[in-house]
Amino acid sequence: MPNRGESPFNRHNGFRIPRRLTMKLDNLKENMESWLNGMAEGWRHLWKSTGNALTHFKPGEKTNLPVASQIDDDSWATGTGWSLLGAELFEDDQQLVVRLETPGMDKKDLDIEIDGEMLIVRGEKRFENEKTTGRWRTFQCAYGSFRRVFPLPVPVKIDAAKASYKNGILRIEMPKLNPGKAKSVSVKVE
Repeated sequence: MPNRGESPFNRHNGFRIPRRLTMKLDNLKENMESWLNGMAEGWRHLWKSTGNALTHFKPGEKTNLPVASQIDDDSWATGTGWSLLGAELFEDDQQLVVRLETPGMDKKDLDIEIDGEMLIVRGEKRFENEKTTGRWRTFQCAYGSFRRVFPLPVPVKIDAAKASYKNGILRIEMPKLNPGKAKSVSVKVE
């Protein structure tokens, strides 16, 4: 309640607005700004922490996706697919090891190439239809072909690289061209 002699209204752009409404609008504005800042920070953190793990899948002839009329999921869009394919790059004195999560794929659908200072992994995840007739209520998995590129921190022996695939994890071992710890040199400042 305003003090005696104080108007219960605020003026805003020539309009008289009740003071209580102005206070509620200010509070709403402050809460919205806080919410938007929190959302933006969350997206920045997600983007930074996923790095290149956010992978685009492009459906092709062999992908075998259901037709759009069989899918009731409003968030699904034809021809688009994004998924996180988490990876780890480990280095010791002798080798580099890349482990890439590729769930739901078959090892025959994975292609690995080392090109200079880059490791390139390509693959395709195919959709499998159910044996009965029905509708897809939720459709969140990505299907199609993908490509991931990993910059290699040191030169590797390309001909000695080997890969294995177990439980949805692709493991690529690459012996270093020059094994041993990285040299460090102290430089004197003059």
